[in-house]
Amino acid sequence: MDFWTAIQALILGVVEGLTEFLPISSTGHQIIVADLIGFGGERFEAFNIIIQLGAILAVVWEFRRKILDVVIGLPTQPSARRFTVNLIIAVLPAVVLGVIFADLIKHYLFNPITVAAALVVGGVIMLWAERRQHRTHAETVDEITWKDAIKIGFAQCLAMIPGTSRSGATIIGGLLFGLSRKTATEFSFFLAMPTMVGAAVYSGYKYRDLFQPGDLPVFAVGFITSFIFAMIAVKALLKFIANHSYAAFAWYRIAFGLVILATWQFGWIDWTAVKP
Repeated sequence: MDFWTAIQALILGVVEGLTEFLPISSTGHQIIVADLIGFGGERFEAFNIIIQLGAILAVVWEFRRKILDVVIGLPTQPSARRFTVNLIIAVLPAVVLGVIFADLIKHYLFNPITVAAALVVGGVIMLWAERRQHRTHAETVDEITWKDAIKIGFAQCLAMIPGTSRSGATIIGGLLFGLSRKTATEFSFFLAMPTMVGAAVYSGYKYRDLFQPGDLPVFAVGFITSFIFAMIAVKALLKFIANHSYAAFAWYRIAFGLVILATWQFGWIDWTAVKP
């Protein structure tokens, strides 16, 4: 592993860790940053799987007590069983639609222009969702109903469009469907665990020929960096939403998306030539 490759792995690990659980689209940022630093092609596919696992491990560690309580309580506690069933229900739409449409979406939509447009549109929707009157019926994740779960599951499917943001879709969906801001955020984290692990396993099997022993040092740098910065991002987000809305993230999305569209429109960067 040469020095520049190590720097590329470090940069992308930081980007993945900081953006995976914030409502600003980790996939969108990965596509844009990977292009800017020249890290693309098949190697990027394999590397991206590894750093996503680093990020999901961070959220598993952060919520390890709740996960352990649910696992231990499954045989005897109705709340643990209800929580587990809700997660399964919420995951199913993304599993079904992902298997059907993943290749088409990756072929036609994985480009910086789509990402930029989705960032802007998602930011506008996020502002609207935050400013509307909230009617909350679920103050904790244990109060979420199966109807809430399936609606949030379909909201998560919007994140198959790069730039939309999986966490953004589930959090804003949760707010619209009557969850408190804290509950919507926490359920988004829990929903990420089976969704991302399933996607990583599926992608890992699909791209298994791309994993080479010589890339292990690169993967290790990305994995560790992603884990560390995801831990920082998750803790910071939970503190932030205690006293703030998601408006700041919405404005960031809009500004970032408009910058990408402006550089494309004025010909400063030929984003249409990108092949992630």
